[in-house]
Amino acid sequence: MEEAHSSNQTPLLNKKHHNHLHRTGNVWTAVAHIITGVIGAGVLSLAWSMAQLGWIAGPLAMVLFASVTLISTYLLCNCYKTPDPEVGPVRNQSYIDAVNMNLGKTNARVCGLFVQVGLYGMGIAYTITSAISLRAIQKSNCYHNEGHNAECYFGDAQYMLAFGVVQLILSQINNFQNIQWLSVVAAIMSFAYSIIGLGLGIAKVVGNGYIKGSIRGISTSTTGEKVWLDTLKSPPSEKDTMKTASIISISATTFFYLCCGALGYAAFGDKTPGNLLTGFGFYEPYWLIDFANMCIVLHLVGGYQVYSQPLFANVEKWVSVKFPDSGIIHKDFKLKLPLLPAFKLNVLRLCFRTIFVASTTTIAMLFPYFNQVLGVLGGIYFWPLSIYFPVQMYFKQRNVEAWSLKWVMLQSFSIVCLPLTLFALVGSIEGLITARLK
Repeated sequence: MEEAHSSNQTPLLNKKHHNHLHRTGNVWTAVAHIITGVIGAGVLSLAWSMAQLGWIAGPLAMVLFASVTLISTYLLCNCYKTPDPEVGPVRNQSYIDAVNMNLGKTNARVCGLFVQVGLYGMGIAYTITSAISLRAIQKSNCYHNEGHNAECYFGDAQYMLAFGVVQLILSQINNFQNIQWLSVVAAIMSFAYSIIGLGLGIAKVVGNGYIKGSIRGISTSTTGEKVWLDTLKSPPSEKDTMKTASIISISATTFFYLCCGALGYAAFGDKTPGNLLTGFGFYEPYWLIDFANMCIVLHLVGGYQVYSQPLFANVEKWVSVKFPDSGIIHKDFKLKLPLLPAFKLNVLRLCFRTIFVASTTTIAMLFPYFNQVLGVLGGIYFWPLSIYFPVQMYFKQRNVEAWSLKWVMLQSFSIVCLPLTLFALVGSIEGLITARLK
């Protein structure tokens, strides 16, 4: 909804500067941002998820989680301004700011911890996904040249290391998050590989001549195994714009997700791969599969920085405040490499970001399991960030009385979602450990 640029001004001047920003965002720009942020490589695993549940429970689960997301989003839209959701006058510039203003510093710290863990986890997930896609390109070419029954096995450690080296270099570029073309490229790439996956699913179903799958989902050896696998500008009011944009974007993405999941499951049934483009449900046309996987990699190269830069900024800001007189921390050094423009290096930035990238790469190499890692990440931060804090902030802003009808309904909503999230988390951890021990 708003665009701001980094500055060396004091916080007070920054706040005044922000209050005078020209706001040009509207419903459609908000819809574009939301869809770009939501549609990612995880869409390629929806067919696998639907295969675990079957033709009835699968679509119902997607609609259920879309409804939970919409309720949560509605509650969050009211928290953009504080103390009054209509007139403010304070605009909260981040999720943590909103929690701090409404629920206090202690809750903000807890919220911040979940946010940082989530950002760190996305770095791990993106490293895994990029390596899987790069390996898939090599396997696709092998199958094309040697035949679909050939032994085309390749490791992914070297690809994770290569991705880590690229991120190590990119992470040293200061204010990388202000490069606007990054979001444009990421959006184009995400739509490209998602549409390719959808199109290949349609072609497969047409080629089969019938719809695969069952009401109960995949066949498993035991009931226990089945359980574990189930895993703006103003006027109009900013909150009204956000709510309208949320309805449009969530409806559009849910429809898109249902199509991707249903067509993938219809194409492969019980043999649905964990990822439509890397699990080799499709072999031909190999060049199109290669192109789609390269789109995934390019999307993730930029996406890694999009998720990591806020964490970098938070940690480096904290260290700078903690040691205000340290010349090593605050001094920049210019580095000039052949054929490249000169850029600034900072000892703190160099050390911390190198450790960050190295650690995410190492963990990804130890646990290179795409679906399970995504499940664990979602299980960790879904309930606190999507359910608990939005509900509590809504109570605070609207002065909802305890044991009133609205209070009981929202508390019930929060309480019911907690065990479901914990169940999914435990199932994902079990799947991760099982995959690791195989």
